[in-house]
Amino acid sequence: MAALTPAAPGQDTAAPVPAGATARRRGRPRLWRGLVGLVAAVCFLGPMAFSVLFTVDVPGKGFTLGSYTGILGAAGFWSSLRLTLELAAATVAATLLLLVPALIAVRLAAPRLRVLVEVLCSLPLVVPAVALTAGIGSVLRWGPDDFADTPLFQTFNAIQDPGFPVVLLLAYVLMALPLAYRTLDAGLRALDLATLVEASRNCGAGWPRTVLYVVLPNLRGALLNTAFLTLALVLGEYTVASILGFQPFAVWIVSLGGSDAQVSVAVSVLSLVLTWALLLLLAAAGRGRAQRPPRSIRHAADAAPTVRETS
Repeated sequence: MAALTPAAPGQDTAAPVPAGATARRRGRPRLWRGLVGLVAAVCFLGPMAFSVLFTVDVPGKGFTLGSYTGILGAAGFWSSLRLTLELAAATVAATLLLLVPALIAVRLAAPRLRVLVEVLCSLPLVVPAVALTAGIGSVLRWGPDDFADTPLFQTFNAIQDPGFPVVLLLAYVLMALPLAYRTLDAGLRALDLATLVEASRNCGAGWPRTVLYVVLPNLRGALLNTAFLTLALVLGEYTVASILGFQPFAVWIVSLGGSDAQVSVAVSVLSLVLTWALLLLLAAAGRGRAQRPPRSIRHAADAAPTVRETS
């Protein structure tokens, strides 16, 4: 009877797909993923492998690690590396302190200003790094002449201190704004921010406590991605620092290449490894903290038995 029953008008009467065909279809994406991964590994790891080979295979000496052992004793290595790490940490902190409160305030209190904020944060993409540096250099040149008799004269000198150039920090913050804005805005779009803030405020929490214990834990992924991108930007930036006359790590590597090419390539390899290590630490920190429930959820879970007993 089942074989004689006609199929419904919208019912699919196609023959079942054999198990072998399904297995072949499932195997094709894996094969393509493997090929794409192999090509990507060759493109990214191939130049690095040849760079390592260039540093360890010295003509007339054979295999030697002298290029790497001489890095620690090279003049300017530790000072340039310390300066770059300090600038990277300060840039990440300044970018987050500037954008996070501003984006929260705009989303809650003035949503009509979102377009204006987006345009302002995207302007550094329109202005090339060379043009931005030329403008900064012009301001630094005429500033001391026009403000020689004012307290601002000392300010112009202080922000150009080679030990920690604040002007370079300001330039890095401007360059990081487009990436940081997009990442944080995407994180805020994924939240029902108004409901979270209203619930926290109804429970008696002030604004600082609401931001620290309610908003920021839910933005952990966006914050880590912002730090990730900003750190990569600062560690690899060369143009602005070179034109302004400062010597962070990237500028020091290029200057070293004129005197010792093999040591310069060895430093470049180590800088890539250092950058990857720092980025992996950020990713691992975010993954480890993401597996733990937020503090507010833990507090709610601890308080739940008490509430049931009371009720």
